[in-house]
Amino acid sequence: MDQDTGLSRQRHGFESRWGRLKNFYKMWYFLKVYRILLKIIFLLSFMCINLYGENFIELPQPHYKGSVTLEETLKERRSVREFSSHSLSLQEISQLLWAMQGITGSSGGRTAPSAGALYPLEIYLVVGNVKDLPAGIYKYEPLKHRLIKIKEGDKREGLSYAALGQPWIKKAAVDFVIAAVYERTTRKYGERGIRYVHIEVGHAAQNLLLQATALGIGAVTVGAFYDSEVKKVVGLKNEEQPLYIIPVGKKK
Repeated sequence: MDQDTGLSRQRHGFESRWGRLKNFYKMWYFLKVYRILLKIIFLLSFMCINLYGENFIELPQPHYKGSVTLEETLKERRSVREFSSHSLSLQEISQLLWAMQGITGSSGGRTAPSAGALYPLEIYLVVGNVKDLPAGIYKYEPLKHRLIKIKEGDKREGLSYAALGQPWIKKAAVDFVIAAVYERTTRKYGERGIRYVHIEVGHAAQNLLLQATALGIGAVTVGAFYDSEVKKVVGLKNEEQPLYIIPVGKKK
């Protein structure tokens, strides 16, 4: 009886020590996982700060009233291929982007009509001479009226080369590149959607040209280029197809 009691006590003591050891291990494992999670959260926070703090450029609010009438801009609009060395302002860039694809209503409607309100167009800027905006490639985000930096450095020469060496692309302060994601429209309208996309890019381009005219800025549309080379220079996604290059700058 005494022997059984001794064995029972030993067993109980062993189980008690083993239980404490398991609890200690669980606590150690929990703390280890917790430290790993803290590191992950820190890294993600750093990445978000870097992305949102450095790669997003908030644009000035566009103006909704101008000093030039629509009729005057229609009369004065001309293709301009010679540009001066004067830089464009960020306010002018903001105004031009808003004219192309800016939001004009609480429902998300934009300055240019879109079949089914599907908005297949994406606007990129190849920047070389814009005050307070470093040279590089940027993508316009209409919903928040801001730019997303895609690439650093002046890529105008490379874009000019991709467009058969047209010199006005290289000499413009900025080149607007309009690309399209056809699937957004063809998903609903089938093959007919391709035509709708091409119609829409004309709307957006004309808006840009008229706004540039109203601001006293020169612009010209370019459709001759190697699609694959433009995609490479600008950094377009696979589903984005380039349709238009529009060099813009101060008139010479």
